[in-house]
Amino acid sequence: MIRAILTALILFTGAPAVAQPLIIAHRGASGERPEHTRSAYELAIEQGADVIEPDLVMSKDGVFIDRHENEIGGTTDVASRPEYADRKTTKTIDGVSTTGWFTEDFTLAELKTLRARERLPQVRTANVAYDGRDPILTFDEVVEIARAASARTGRSIAVAPELKHPTYFAGIGLPMEDAFVAELERLNLTGADAPIIIQCFEVGPLERLSRRIEAPLAQLVGAGGAPQDRPDLTYAQMITPEGLKAVAAYAAWVAPDVTLVIPRDAQGRSTAPSSLVADAHAAGLKVVVWTVRAENVFLPLERRSGALPAAHGDMAGYVRTLADTGVDAIFSDFPALAREGLH
Repeated sequence: MIRAILTALILFTGAPAVAQPLIIAHRGASGERPEHTRSAYELAIEQGADVIEPDLVMSKDGVFIDRHENEIGGTTDVASRPEYADRKTTKTIDGVSTTGWFTEDFTLAELKTLRARERLPQVRTANVAYDGRDPILTFDEVVEIARAASARTGRSIAVAPELKHPTYFAGIGLPMEDAFVAELERLNLTGADAPIIIQCFEVGPLERLSRRIEAPLAQLVGAGGAPQDRPDLTYAQMITPEGLKAVAAYAAWVAPDVTLVIPRDAQGRSTAPSSLVADAHAAGLKVVVWTVRAENVFLPLERRSGALPAAHGDMAGYVRTLADTGVDAIFSDFPALAREGLH
């Protein structure tokens, strides 16, 4: 237990960084189980993940639900449930017209009747065998998974929740921030040393959270575009030395798309690393990159194996290259392979 406490203090406070990056299980071991399920999280922990990630959207009755998007037609069996057929609709989410079924149109009790499905069945065909086995989780259930694993393993397993579409949810009468702070307080996850990293692509929610809690915050940064709540501020501007200093005023981490750290040329081959990691560290920020996956379709050209998009390439080698850039954490769908790359 002493080792676990020391590890947590090193990883989540301003203490000296450990030699190896953290491995954050992106939606669990989502390369091998349907994402955001108990099966995916428990496998990720077994494979050596330091952190598990839940994406958070909201139910009709204001509960934080663990789904990649509020549209759940592709990640649950809702489309095959005749009692919910009339809830299929079209909405505009962050400027994108989307048709399907949405968490905010279901109570928690209704969502709990659904079962998870593989989101990428054409790429991850083996995962389809696990369709229908796991219910949808809430945020507090994911925290309990991490805490139970910490007690069982003697390791400090953290959580890295991402607040999804907070401006959209506020616009439909489901503001996230007050409810999220209340949830964090109930779960005792507001302190500077709490085993949590709170992520968001938007800026305002993180700025406001920084004034209310001391828990570590991470500014997500896309390869292009701008935050939904700050269209005047591009992600490219946010990762300049000046932009990173501004991020450091409210966040402890910057979380860029992996291609912003190791760019790719027109053929998809890796080029020399950018200065982003060094610039972020100079601004006092830690760096976590997203998302490293084993399939050829997601890897840089030089790490691919064969021509099949779904075949696995040299992800472990890619992780070693990323670690050499000095990143502090790596999101991956394949925690075991990521861990292999660090040895």
